[in-house]
Amino acid sequence: MKTIIEPFKIKSVEPIQVTTRDERVGFLKRAKYNMFNLHSEEIVMDLLTDSGTSAMSSLQWGGIMVGDEAYAGSQSFQRFHETVSDIFGFKHIFPTHQGRASERILFSLTCKKGDHIPNNTHFDTTRANIEFTGATAVDMVIPEGLKPSKIHPFKGNMDTGALEKLIDEVGPDNIPLCMITITNNSGGGQPVSLQNIRDVKAICSRHGIPLYIDACRFAENAYFIKEREEGEGDKSPIDIAREIFSLADGCTMSAKKDGMANIGGFLCTNNDELADRVRNLEILTEGFPTYGGLAGRDLDAIAIGLREALDENYLKYRLATARYMGDRLVEAGVPIIQPPGGHAIYIDAKGMLPHIPPLQYPGQSLSCELYLEGGIRCCEIGSVMFAHTDKETGEEIPAQMELVRLAFPRRVYTQSHFEYAIEAILNVNAEKEKLRGMRITRQAPQLRHFTAEFEYMD
Repeated sequence: MKTIIEPFKIKSVEPIQVTTRDERVGFLKRAKYNMFNLHSEEIVMDLLTDSGTSAMSSLQWGGIMVGDEAYAGSQSFQRFHETVSDIFGFKHIFPTHQGRASERILFSLTCKKGDHIPNNTHFDTTRANIEFTGATAVDMVIPEGLKPSKIHPFKGNMDTGALEKLIDEVGPDNIPLCMITITNNSGGGQPVSLQNIRDVKAICSRHGIPLYIDACRFAENAYFIKEREEGEGDKSPIDIAREIFSLADGCTMSAKKDGMANIGGFLCTNNDELADRVRNLEILTEGFPTYGGLAGRDLDAIAIGLREALDENYLKYRLATARYMGDRLVEAGVPIIQPPGGHAIYIDAKGMLPHIPPLQYPGQSLSCELYLEGGIRCCEIGSVMFAHTDKETGEEIPAQMELVRLAFPRRVYTQSHFEYAIEAILNVNAEKEKLRGMRITRQAPQLRHFTAEFEYMD
């Protein structure tokens, strides 16, 4: 059959409050034009993030009912540990309440002022946790990854030449670890090839630099490898995932993505000395290492969800959804990151709205208009999120790309929802010349996109 269906049946439904444009004008004004300030009941279709927004399966809900809430050494932790060990293969496994907690623990124990952490592209919390220690987060995705319309099977790959150059410039002693984010969220949800991970590992090994994986969307990345990388088509996603992690010294994970859970994450390492320090810090800040800030039932939900995320039928359907939406938009002339990634569609706001300068935040303007048009909440990934201030001139430097991400919660929306979103995007695209730039009226010193307030330019 050519038609790819949702590989699940719906057992429970949540009603959607369908609002009017006039109502949404008031909601957006009250929210100071920041998507994060909108209330969930004011949203028709919520594509703000795929993090923690998944619909859990009947098996996960069953796992919640048998969760063992013992403070230490629970059966839930044993099931969680067995699953993570089987898939990821690392020696030490520490549950955390979510991915950024894993990042905070890892970087606070490994980084210092003057250090440099290379990555294909750091996402927002990763960068913030690195910079909080005084270290520098360095992005080095391949050149194709910065060209939205460029077709390349693995646009998330790290530029190995740039990595070698950084090591030569700052010295391996000032690079406590190297990271690869799979898939590359900031770069359009683009996958990283298995060969690229091998190449990066070889470079790191020559210089004694540990390699860590930001594993949030590891299952999607594994399926992209199966689809696109020569010699990998006959392997299962779980076997590809195991090979990926066999090349690494540890990982951070937000189980709110490819863990199919509503909360949770973990930090893994093969380093015994680091593990001892992680254990002590986790007890201080997260909780005992067999629960790590989570309820036992959450650990069971993650253990089940990790395996469900690797199901080939599910992965085929999920990637096909993004491909379908992306193809429809491209046919209508909407510029997006090509080819579509696995968890989201990224509209190229710079290409769509060339009349709005980057520092008037075209992505934020487009996000607001999509909400007004269809009640669709999405996320700016551009200069609001990633602009930085030049240390010498004090000038704000825009991000390399101005994107709007429409992230797909797992197993939540059906085909008609995506048809609705496509219609709304095309309606906005037809009137795009009318969109205005925006200015920030209030912002926080870090991660400003979460709480910033905006107004339209005159």
